[in-house]
Amino acid sequence: MLYPLYEAGHFMLAPMRLAAEATRLACENPFNPFAYAPQSRTMAAGCEMFERVTRVYAKPAFGLGVPERIVWERPFCRVVAFGEPSAELEAKPKLLIVAPMSGHYATLLRGTVEAFLPSHQVFITDWSDARQVPASAGRFGLGDYIDTCIALFAALGPDLHVAAVCQPSVPVLAAIARMEAEDHPLVPRSAVLMGGPVDTRRSPTAVNIMAEEKGFAWFERHCIHTVPGGYPGAGRAVYPGFLQLAGFMGMNLERHRDAHHAMFDHLVRGDGDSAARHRAFYDEYLAVMDLTAEFYLETIERVFISHDLPRGTLRHRGEPVDLGAIRRCHLMAVEGEKDDITGLGQTKAALELAVNLPEAAKTYHMQPGAGHYGIFNGSRFRQDIVPLVRSFMERSLRPAALRPAPVVPAPEPSPILLRHGPIMQPHRATPACAIELTKPMLGRQDRPEAIPPRIAL
Repeated sequence: MLYPLYEAGHFMLAPMRLAAEATRLACENPFNPFAYAPQSRTMAAGCEMFERVTRVYAKPAFGLGVPERIVWERPFCRVVAFGEPSAELEAKPKLLIVAPMSGHYATLLRGTVEAFLPSHQVFITDWSDARQVPASAGRFGLGDYIDTCIALFAALGPDLHVAAVCQPSVPVLAAIARMEAEDHPLVPRSAVLMGGPVDTRRSPTAVNIMAEEKGFAWFERHCIHTVPGGYPGAGRAVYPGFLQLAGFMGMNLERHRDAHHAMFDHLVRGDGDSAARHRAFYDEYLAVMDLTAEFYLETIERVFISHDLPRGTLRHRGEPVDLGAIRRCHLMAVEGEKDDITGLGQTKAALELAVNLPEAAKTYHMQPGAGHYGIFNGSRFRQDIVPLVRSFMERSLRPAALRPAPVVPAPEPSPILLRHGPIMQPHRATPACAIELTKPMLGRQDRPEAIPPRIAL
């Protein structure tokens, strides 16, 4: 019943929002003489704050000033590519940014995309709002997420780089491990894991502790609701985006409260620049989407409660997911010193679990002073993390140096004891300690197929 009550509350507040918006416009109208009264600006600020707090935010646009095109699409995911196809664009290395499927839209990574546009062909996963997907499209669980990653890596390869931001680190690693185990030729060249919950037993945060304390049954009972009528996905069981948003804001309630108080003061003082920055951030932050119930619950159980991946018990379509199978895909882990969602060491665990990947193919970076958002957006990300990620990707494209074959010294010939004098062969004069090659063996050097192929290490 929670979802219908939420929708009914927004429906009942609609007339009040319209009245607040009309009052704000009247108070800011330069042709209205009352707009110049000192109280008018305060009233306009209050009306705007009310309208923003009670609004249902639509999916934002990337708005990066470059063309966008859909290059891959399924009911629950589509891939957006940036820039017009050209020889110059295709000469750049390919980077797939796997956005988190955790309640926010892929546009939350606008800054991440923008940072790599000058140097890469950038693609990003644009996950669908579950309430907009008809129930006839079927389920979408953690296994389907891994299948989607494998399909994307194969479709966008070869020589693909992958960046997984937060939640997708686990399914991306699982997809790479399964491709490596099957010797798939299109396994990604490299994967960058940014604040991913690979092993949440390390430095557990409030999110991790809550998952273990509440247990699977609690989440299934309190967090799963049915999409009401009026949406294409009516009847689908989902984890509503508004619940996820409430959880995020509850973790930092004082900070969000102070930000809205500051916004009100900026409006009263007429500080348009500060107010515009607040609007831009919260227009993005407050736009949320629903997740399928099966994906949410399977992630809670396997990632946050039973820790299947680090314990080696995760299976995909009946096959084991072993990070020890990773031998070709270079891995980089990025963590934030003050990350309150993914604690220190949780992402780095991926490097330790990939036991058969050479150390030269592993990179770790801990960003001082950065929180969860700061490791994939903001000034620290642009100045410190992006150059390191670019350098890591460049190194992964260099061919591995071939190891020279070991030189085995030839054994010393055994001395020949001549008891009855040398045996003379009248038809040939070959020394006793020499080896004469027969004609068929001499011919092997002239046959290319007889030469064993070189193995690249």
